[in-house]
Amino acid sequence: QVQLVESGGGLVQAGGSLRLSCAASGRIFSINAMAWYRQAPGKQRELVATITGGGNTYYADPVKGRFTISRDNAKNTLYLQMNSLKPEDTAVYYCSAGRGFGSWYSGDSWGQGTSVTVSS
Repeated sequence: QVQLVESGGGLVQAGGSLRLSCAASGRIFSINAMAWYRQAPGKQRELVATITGGGNTYYADPVKGRFTISRDNAKNTLYLQMNSLKPEDTAVYYCSAGRGFGSWYSGDSWGQGTSVTVSS
């Protein structure tokens, strides 16, 4: 099993930036793909971005051009750089380890989430 712990959330003004981190431990050798999801108040969880072991990335349309997903395999850490933040980006962000790519991604392990609030 893989354990995931997110950090880096907080309160930021619209137009600002944040970088989320997700530290992985446990059976990390079993990790294929990883992803970030988010869940806004009163809404369903939605896919934000995915990254394969080879570094191929996918972004949901609402964040394309503003967010960057990356992973440091040496540090067993996944990142999400978020720029030009908008109030509609306000959500709890979750890290996931699983398999697949893009909309075909399927999560096997999940973190507890980190909260991001963007003020207007």
